[in-house]
Amino acid sequence: MNGAPRSAGSSLRKVVAALILVPLAVLIIAFAVANRQIVTVSLDPFSSERPAAAVSLPLFALIIVLLILGVVIGGVAAWLRQTKWRRTARRLEREVGELRGELDSLKRAAGAAPVIVPEAAEPPERLRLKPPAH
Repeated sequence: MNGAPRSAGSSLRKVVAALILVPLAVLIIAFAVANRQIVTVSLDPFSSERPAAAVSLPLFALIIVLLILGVVIGGVAAWLRQTKWRRTARRLEREVGELRGELDSLKRAAGAAPVIVPEAAEPPERLRLKPPAH
């Protein structure tokens, strides 16, 4: 198996991924080290002194959790918007399968019977083109 073109693309992809992921990882680690202080997130809008539902966690963890939650919500929203296109693709795939089956059966039937090609007929008078007038 000759993998020269594939390995060149694969190694380029690995280099690009490293060029993006390594600095991104450094930034995330620096952000986490710089924002280690504990914050309290209150989920109770009525009592700020003694909230019924509160979470204490490092600031970087809160921001990363909210970022992940945003990505998940965005992914779900995109998935829901594409429902119509997925349904159409499934219907068209089903139709293509049916048409391929019909084409195969017609090819088998044509292989058994001789093919008759009709002779070319003259077009009706009204469809003949007249030579251009000079």
